[in-house]
Amino acid sequence: MSSITWTPAALSADACALKGRCWRFVEAQHHVSTLKLVDTVGEQEMLEDLIEVAKPPVPPECRDLHFLLSTPFRYGAPYPTGSRFRRAGMTEGVFYASETAQTAAAETAFHRLLFFAESPDTPWPANPAEYTAFSAQYATELAIDLTEGQCGADKHLWMHVSDYSHCQGFADAARTAKIEIIRYASVRDPGRGMNLALLYCRAFAKRKPIDLQTWRMRLSDAGAQAICEHPKLRMTFERTSFAADPRIAQLRWVRG
Repeated sequence: MSSITWTPAALSADACALKGRCWRFVEAQHHVSTLKLVDTVGEQEMLEDLIEVAKPPVPPECRDLHFLLSTPFRYGAPYPTGSRFRRAGMTEGVFYASETAQTAAAETAFHRLLFFAESPDTPWPANPAEYTAFSAQYATELAIDLTEGQCGADKHLWMHVSDYSHCQGFADAARTAKIEIIRYASVRDPGRGMNLALLYCRAFAKRKPIDLQTWRMRLSDAGAQAICEHPKLRMTFERTSFAADPRIAQLRWVRG
């Protein structure tokens, strides 16, 4: 399927079944960030309810999902910047995930370093940040694998480090074809792991996360280190790990 045949009909004909577990990282403060503002857990619950009302709405078809699964599908406010398979503006949500926790850790490390690359005067954090990694079960008969068949011929388009225009155009056609999941290679993971973009919340096979892991990530002028205690995993991302992206290649590592 070359770039000139990204039609909904062609995508539908090329769709395949796909199922398994995927992993995503969220900052662990989502558990306790509001607790410091109140005196009791009852007050915290009231505050969380007020915050929930103020957030963009969850689409009706996603409302039975655990909030960790439904949050990326909230819309009703402009998406501030585009991402690989989602355009900026009033656009439908995408649940980005990885096939392993290690690939999800690499993606998170990259985006944390990108923040500091774009904020050259911000000092490195004094302490490691804590994250919750969670897995979700997915299953669909309507997936597209960008590493297989004709789609693999356009690898240079899908894996560009910063130009997402072709991926966004592909996602537009995929939505029209009711494609539910796009499987693609991680541009960030030095281990060359795989990512998934869930375009519709009906692609979840279970309504709640399956597994939870606690990770800590430290950033410094040496790079990023990610640690999980259970199961015991250690990952190091050196200065050169993401240097293929010019934004990271120009990052000012030594900070006052």
